[in-house]
Amino acid sequence: MAPRLPDVASLGDVAGKRVLVRSDLNVPLEHDDDGGAARITDDGRIRASVPQLRQLLDAGASVIVCAHLGRPKGSPDPRYSLAPVAERLGELLDEKVAFVEDPAGGDVSTRGSDASLTVLENVRFSPGETSKDDAVRGELAARFAALADVYVGDGFGAMHRKHASVYDTPRLLPHAAGQLVLAEVAVLRQLTTSPARPYVVVLGGAK
Repeated sequence: MAPRLPDVASLGDVAGKRVLVRSDLNVPLEHDDDGGAARITDDGRIRASVPQLRQLLDAGASVIVCAHLGRPKGSPDPRYSLAPVAERLGELLDEKVAFVEDPAGGDVSTRGSDASLTVLENVRFSPGETSKDDAVRGELAARFAALADVYVGDGFGAMHRKHASVYDTPRLLPHAAGQLVLAEVAVLRQLTTSPARPYVVVLGGAK
């Protein structure tokens, strides 16, 4: 049997700790032809991320969220900014959410003092995120790790990627799997060990 993933409880008391959460916030956006603000057309992934963030906030943690959106080419592209996502998170959590334009975090202390959660700009704006060079990714991962005391991986849709925020950063911090990841793994275990029958698999996708 495959080993169980450590959950957030394995990190102990997170009150007063800085928790870096790698979320999956890759939502579809709609842009006006005149270059106006982007609109989220489906906030399902944002809503799905809320329970884990809420749990950490209620436990007294200072939460920093990193995520990607779309496929920018390793440099800032306003079409793929996470700013609208940060705004929506604030609405769903009913909390003040600060947005940091530096994808590696910069000085997160520049956020508003009354912000309970910080969202970093799209991590794929940094070329180090997707670099195939271990040293380059490692440099970015070290910057992520410097922001936090512990790491929670809750972006199941990106966990197969050897990216700085997904693969390298948790190697530098005490880490655990988030609620979404644990739920997906539980379903996969059930389907590969004792599925209800008859058992039908439908495969598809854009790739």
